[in-house]
Amino acid sequence: MSLRHKEEAVQVRPAALVLADGAVFEGELVTLEAGGFPEPVTGEVVFNTALTGYQEIITDPSYAGQIVTFTYPHLGNYGINPSDFESERPHCRAVIAREVSTYFSNWRATEGLISYLSRHEVSILSGVDTRALTKHIRAHGALSGAIGTLDVGELSNLARSEGGTLGKDLVREVTTDHVYQISGGPKRVVAIDYGIKRTILDQLAEFASITVVPASMSAEEILDLSPDGVFLSNGPGDPAAIGYGVATIRALLGHVPIFGICLGHQLLAQAIGAKTFKMEFGHHGGNHPVQRLEDEVVEITSQNHNYAVDATSLEDLTVEVRVSHRNLNDNVVEGFDIPGLGAFSVQYHPEAGPGPHDSRYLFSKFEVLMNKKAS
Repeated sequence: MSLRHKEEAVQVRPAALVLADGAVFEGELVTLEAGGFPEPVTGEVVFNTALTGYQEIITDPSYAGQIVTFTYPHLGNYGINPSDFESERPHCRAVIAREVSTYFSNWRATEGLISYLSRHEVSILSGVDTRALTKHIRAHGALSGAIGTLDVGELSNLARSEGGTLGKDLVREVTTDHVYQISGGPKRVVAIDYGIKRTILDQLAEFASITVVPASMSAEEILDLSPDGVFLSNGPGDPAAIGYGVATIRALLGHVPIFGICLGHQLLAQAIGAKTFKMEFGHHGGNHPVQRLEDEVVEITSQNHNYAVDATSLEDLTVEVRVSHRNLNDNVVEGFDIPGLGAFSVQYHPEAGPGPHDSRYLFSKFEVLMNKKAS
């Protein structure tokens, strides 16, 4: 087995991240030697605590509109490979790291991280004190920021004008613009694409053939496809801004089994009359403890979200709702069942790309729910 390794020829330039509250974090922009430096970039700054899986994180559509800070200090050492993409391109607006390696070594690698991000014009800010930045976000909440080589005052103005993700419909930026099919098992599943990850499709394909549809498709059009079940995918932005998605889900409830993940979980909650809220700095990482309430088993989970379901809003609804999972760090609702309507959802990522596989049983639960409906 040959080991692929390479040193990337790069150029660097002093730059900074300036947050909307005026905090400044110095570093340097890194790009290929043959390329140019990107224009200043803005976005909501979040941090991810995963130790591996930067390729999957960078290509996760749920990061649209955001600048991702990696708390793990060394990024890029195993390069980029064709197998671990979650979508066709990066979706985060920029990457911040303590150190980005110019040398990669891995038998699967076909290019380096710097080459990949430079090719897609995604800014890389290296040399940042990411520990201090993470502590700042934890203390002050997710903030808009601007990265570039401009002076601090200009970057500060850009950061304040960015506005973050609150109230923004970012799904329209990442959803598919056409219907497409994925061959798989005997069941027929319609997956509504709010920003779906490839690993989710891989898990569904083990028992179902999948029709992936745009987020704007109506309930009537979806039911015309005669699905055995409907899957509600992950995605970016504020769930309160996706009214068309909520209306579609509300019209589907009771007609077909439904399984939602992440943004799909939040939209399902809104469809039954519950509310969502923006968290201070969200959950982003691969080691969040979640307790399954029916048997008190603790699952280690992969998470990526800045919004959550308001637990109090699940009370006194017109339908019976059972909270199924809770986060042991902060008690946030991580899942619920709607037994009378054949629907359930979780906030975290049971497909876990990257991350642990503790929660993949939920895909089997969806299959069982569809079998029960058919019998």
